Amino acid sequence: MSDDEREERELDLTSPEVVTKYKSAAEIVNKALQLVVKECKPKAKIVDICEKGDVFIREQTGNMYKNVKRKIERGVAFPTCISVNNTVCHFSPLASDTSELEEGDMVKIDMGCHIDGFIAVVAHTHVVQDGPLTGRQADVVAAVNTAAEVALRLVRPGKKNKDVTDAIQKVAAAYDCKIVEGVLSHQLKQFVIDGNKVILSVSNPDTRVDDAEFEENEVYAVDIVASTGEGKPKLLDEKQTTIYKRAVDKNYHLKMKTSRFIFSEINQKFPILPFTARALEEKRARLGLVECVNHDLLQPYPVLHEKPGDYVAHIKFTVLLMPNGSDRMTSHPLQELQPTKTIDDPEIKAWLALGTKTKKKGGGKKKKGKKGDKAEESAEAEPMDEATNGATT
Repeated sequence: MSDDEREERELDLTSPEVVTKYKSAAEIVNKALQLVVKECKPKAKIVDICEKGDVFIREQTGNMYKNVKRKIERGVAFPTCISVNNTVCHFSPLASDTSELEEGDMVKIDMGCHIDGFIAVVAHTHVVQDGPLTGRQADVVAAVNTAAEVALRLVRPGKKNKDVTDAIQKVAAAYDCKIVEGVLSHQLKQFVIDGNKVILSVSNPDTRVDDAEFEENEVYAVDIVASTGEGKPKLLDEKQTTIYKRAVDKNYHLKMKTSRFIFSEINQKFPILPFTARALEEKRARLGLVECVNHDLLQPYPVLHEKPGDYVAHIKFTVLLMPNGSDRMTSHPLQELQPTKTIDDPEIKAWLALGTKTKKKGGGKKKKGKKGDKAEESAEAEPMDEATNGATT
């Protein structure tokens, strides 16, 4: 038991090697996101863009830790998804799919990378157009971005998960948008993309999570989705689901030969982290996956939709709760925003004025942001103007 405890202790952020692996994974996924954003053009096939994102991550991680004694697993931690307009999440189609992007599409990009099981995930919203975002599209992107900035300041040691849930709903309401129900932000651990400590996006009687307090040296994937609609997405077609994760605690003797073949391939290639059915042989996969899902051997990530005409925006980032403050590892610059709403609420403004870093002795350069002078004594305020492209002015 003492060995296990020692290993557990070594594998958090107190180990510089672990921090380096998180940072390397984050650097790769940020570059992959940059590449994918550039590929989001009219007439681009969605499956091709998803594949390019995954290939980039595999190639970049494959170049690392080649000459080490112990084999280090590395690669895609969450397959690249391109969810368009009122599609909320998890759209990563099979090779046979012909869906293309069009001018004006609102694209949610979601992806993840890991090195030795230390995971960095990111999601970003990009509209396929030149020039600034305006109207309700700008509102919903400003809503998720401002909510992400607030969450970054509240996911810190001593604060509770409920504080974040309440705050992000308040921010979305300020832009006359709704936080989408059913989205969970999870603690990340080695090879665990959905840790037990969870932040609920919307508190409601149907979905309950345990109260939890954030602690130093933890890592979180903060996941925020907002909509100009009701924020109650629906599953329209189970056939659209292509992303699955092995439910490691479940076993069942599959009846069909095809299912056994596919399940064996999954256990070999994707024993722990989510994968896309695109990586399996398509004809066999379709049939075999159904039996695996029916017997709970796989956890599906369904493609959900808001109503047609609703705009949905998504931001997800990985944050390390370091001793010197919260370190946001993954992000991408936003397009210029011209929202119809502004933030006047004093509580939201106060949250945005909080620092994310603890001041070190000797100072160094102090970044001054909005309300920087009123930031907590032990913290340094980050500039908000740039981060939200005017969304909170």
